Amino acid sequence: PAMEKVYRLIRKVAPTNATVLVEGPSGTGKELVARAIHNLSSRAKGPFVAVECAALSKELLASELFGYAPGTFTGGLKDGKAGCFESANGGTLFLDEIGEIDTDTQVKLLRAIESRAVTRLGSSEAVPVDFRLVAATNKDLIRLVAEGKFREDLYYRLNVIDIRTPALKDHKEDIALLVSRFLKEFSAANGNAVTGIEPAALKALEDFDWPGN
Repeated sequence: PAMEKVYRLIRKVAPTNATVLVEGPSGTGKELVARAIHNLSSRAKGPFVAVECAALSKELLASELFGYAPGTFTGGLKDGKAGCFESANGGTLFLDEIGEIDTDTQVKLLRAIESRAVTRLGSSEAVPVDFRLVAATNKDLIRLVAEGKFREDLYYRLNVIDIRTPALKDHKEDIALLVSRFLKEFSAANGNAVTGIEPAALKALEDFDWPGN
């Protein structure tokens, strides 16, 4: 039932252009949710651009998202570079670990969402962009807002539709199904004729708490 609720929400929101916030612990498939939304939408033939916000420094994240004009950086591309917003034109932009972005980038992100246009670093020209935004986080954004670490106005711009991915420990009834799937998949991949699992082994998996999912 926990996963069926997620699937129902994906199917309901996918045909719209609404911004989606996917919340859940690490390892619960937040990017899979984002890709499913994209694939079931009218934008499916357009690009799906994913950005891991936590993996980039403040400066690199800003240039990755918004791009930069010629001559902005020493060693930068001579003709400048389009950012991920522009690359996602006509498709979906997925921002993973949105809770990790700095406050300056939050301001630029809010402006891009509101205006549906981006301004490359080092430029004053706004470029219109047609994108659908899906963001994901394993942080408690409401707590970050209360602590002054995340902009409240940005939070409500992102949280138009909220989808929560449950931890495996909260839908252990799916473990037997997952085991069956993985047995078939890995047996075929490794040339092994594993056809089932001992009841005691399955019980051990169902009793495990699955930290990190």
